[in-house]
Formats: sequence, C-alpha cells, structure tokens
Amino acid sequence: MSPTLPLSEPVRLNEIGKGLARTLEPDAAARSKIAKALDLASLDAFVADLSVAPAANAGYRLTGRVRASAVQTCGITLEPLPVEIDERFSIDLVEAVDPIEIDEIEITLDDDAPDVIEDGRIDLGQYAVEQLALTLDPFPRKPGAEFVQPEEPAEISPFAVLKQFKAKDAGET
Repeated sequence: MSPTLPLSEPVRLNEIGKGLARTLEPDAAARSKIAKALDLASLDAFVADLSVAPAANAGYRLTGRVRASAVQTCGITLEPLPVEIDERFSIDLVEAVDPIEIDEIEITLDDDAPDVIEDGRIDLGQYAVEQLALTLDPFPRKPGAEFVQPEEPAEISPFAVLKQFKAKDAGET
C-alpha cells in the first residue's frame, strides 16, 4: 500500500506537448493534510506556479515557484513561529528506461542528476509539496531563543538514593 500524498496533481507526458503550465492552490482541507505531513502548526496559504516543457537535450524541465504562509513550532520554546516562503526552483526530468543487465553498477552522489519519471506521469502536487518542504527550516528557532543545558546531577548512580537513606539512619542513632 503506497502512502497517500497530501497533494496530488498528476500530468501524463502526452498532455505536455510543447509546454504545460498549472497553478496549484489547495483548499483548507488539503493545506491541513500538507501541514500534518510536514509537521507544521498550520499552513495558512500555499500557491505553486508550475510549468513543464520538453528540455533542449532530452527529457523535460519542471520550473516553478512556491509561495506559502506557514507556522512552524520553535524547537526550543515550543512557541508558534510564522514563516513566509517564496522560492523558485528548476528540476530536470527523464523518462525511466528498462534496466540493462550489467555486472557492476556505478553510484554517484550527483545533486544534478535528473529525477526519473515513472509510469509516464509527473505529479506536480508532489513536486510542489517537496519544494515547500525543502525550503522549511528543519530546526526552527525564534530569534534570541537559546538552549540551556540543564545541570547534571553530581552523582548518577542507582545507589545514590541508598546512600541518602544510610546517612539518615547513621544520624538517628
């Protein structure tokens, strides 16, 4: 069973033609699902302007802009932390090819590797939510909030409590 995506807007490759543009503006229920999936206190507004066109060399190019008004929770004070997002992005996409049987597989950690299109569809909603997630601060912190390490007990031992009882007994006799 595949996980349910908080926002899905699939586009088949044959719909793209010379280019396709969409604006996604999810309703309150969809924004609530997205907020839950991204661990946000709330997502008050979310708009994604996306366009897909054939790339000059091969595959496709997805470009877009995500704008959002969200509320994260400060990781230190647990207070609401409003954030405004306005980011542009560009992603190269290529169609999946049948695997060729080879003895060795070369794996590289290339950030510029294109995303693979599966089943002849591009889910614009998934890319919009992914780009929103990438722009969020993974460790939100209110300005001026600092973590203060609590003092550790002088003695961390299961027998420390027994020593306290022993001291009381010695004083009573």
